[in-house]
Amino acid sequence: MFLSQNEIETLLEAVEVAPPGSPLRRAQDALQRALRRLDEVQNQRLELVQAVYQSAYDAISGLHYDPVPTPAIKEGIGTPETAIAVLADWQLGKITPTYNSSVTRERMDQYAAGLERIVQIQRTDHPVKHLRVFLLGDLVEGELIFPGQAHRIDASLFRQVMLDGPGILGTFLRRMLQTFDTVHVVGVIGNHGRIGGPFARESHPETNADAMMYECTRITLAGEKRLTWAPNLTAGERHWYAIDEVEGKRFFLFHGDQIRGGHAGYPFYGFGKALSAWRIKFGFDYSLSGHFHTSMNMDFPGGVHWGAGTLESDNTYALEELKAWGTPSQLLLFVHPKRGVSAQYTVRV
Repeated sequence: MFLSQNEIETLLEAVEVAPPGSPLRRAQDALQRALRRLDEVQNQRLELVQAVYQSAYDAISGLHYDPVPTPAIKEGIGTPETAIAVLADWQLGKITPTYNSSVTRERMDQYAAGLERIVQIQRTDHPVKHLRVFLLGDLVEGELIFPGQAHRIDASLFRQVMLDGPGILGTFLRRMLQTFDTVHVVGVIGNHGRIGGPFARESHPETNADAMMYECTRITLAGEKRLTWAPNLTAGERHWYAIDEVEGKRFFLFHGDQIRGGHAGYPFYGFGKALSAWRIKFGFDYSLSGHFHTSMNMDFPGGVHWGAGTLESDNTYALEELKAWGTPSQLLLFVHPKRGVSAQYTVRV
């Protein structure tokens, strides 16, 4: 039973005139002590929330960059094409016998150098002024995706999302601004960006650590006017797919965890069935995904699909349970305005 405001005020007035030491006065004293403790707890909680927000702000502010000057580009006179850098499955923060956060940074530097060399070769024939960057998810590793994961990472989710991830991705994007006139980023989320355990459902559909890392990087590089981003959020929904049009061709991006299977090898049948259905709905020419850590491409009715590789190496679980391993790599495509995808490169790192 709850008291009305008038009843509470009447009770407090009665307490004020109650003699010292009476049960009513003792109750008042106990209530005041409880209220003081509640105020202290609420103030501590408020200070904690403010500290978290301040830490996040300080982390992003510490990653500020000065704008990159527009590059002077020498190119051939052929038909201009657009390059696409495909970044997938960094698993940033993961530890294996040959992989950790420092190796992620080194391999992204190697990928950037390989991309620059290939672009220089392409430019001897035709202009390549613009770059798309497709982020296919699982760029972060997470903390609670599978049992015991906390013992297999070298960075907290905070560091992955707020510091190391934006540092590595931001460095790559700024390097690309030294090579291209414009850079446009399109991202989707992965299953390792999920907050919680394997079957966690309590998080909001929008909540995903990949999307958070992308958005932190975008905010950090807001001063780069030649760098643009597609939205990192689908309001009220999981940001599981994106569509980008490049040189008149539509590219469908998704992480790949939507396709079941993999224990018996790459699930070609599952991909073929899903892509045929999605193409009717979304109307795309090409599709790209990651998740299976396998660099490959396959035809499906009406288009071509690429599976992207990973930066990690020596995944002992995949080697033992899936009998799968591969050389670390990331994908690079070139798109012609009439022929569509004209060249594809698997850049080994």
